[in-house]
Amino acid sequence: IRLTKEVVEYAHARGVTVEGELGRLAGVEDDIKVSAADSSYTRPEEVEEFVTKTGVDSLAIAIGTSHGAFKFKGEPLLRFDILEEVEKRLPDFPIVLHGASSVIPEYVEMINQYGGKMDNARGVPEEMLRKAASMAVCKINIDSDLRLAFTGVVRKHFVEHPDHFDPRQYLGEARTALRDMVRHKIVHVLGCNNKG
Repeated sequence: IRLTKEVVEYAHARGVTVEGELGRLAGVEDDIKVSAADSSYTRPEEVEEFVTKTGVDSLAIAIGTSHGAFKFKGEPLLRFDILEEVEKRLPDFPIVLHGASSVIPEYVEMINQYGGKMDNARGVPEEMLRKAASMAVCKINIDSDLRLAFTGVVRKHFVEHPDHFDPRQYLGEARTALRDMVRHKIVHVLGCNNKG
């Protein structure tokens, strides 16, 4: 709490918002690996004190998502009971999900087909993200989806055009794939188009 409060005070003095995080997600982010055994769910009974004492502007919670493209070994499970309890304790407060990529099968298949190896890559089903968005979640982080779309399209391009070396020849296709995927998430998953 102390460190987060210091960050909030510093950031707010400069007009910058701060997203806090309670709980610990499994997976790899920024070369930091957290095992499933070391991950922890957000404890709803801690959220009010954390938000009040730190002054964060939004709160990322841990309900079963994880960083990276290999999120679940078995059936995907998100703890909507935790989200529901957090929503009761922090009504109308912006809630965030980190590690919420769907790991879109189309791009996993494309990567595998064009020389990659993404066996067993699995993400959060879009219907679960829709449910979270219908509750208190106002932002999801989907970096792995962005990376997969970009990588898949670039891999395909180089297999089909091995003589290309100019980034303009493949980055346009990658940019289009990213735009289309983000548009799909905004409109068809989160339902947040025209709400900015």
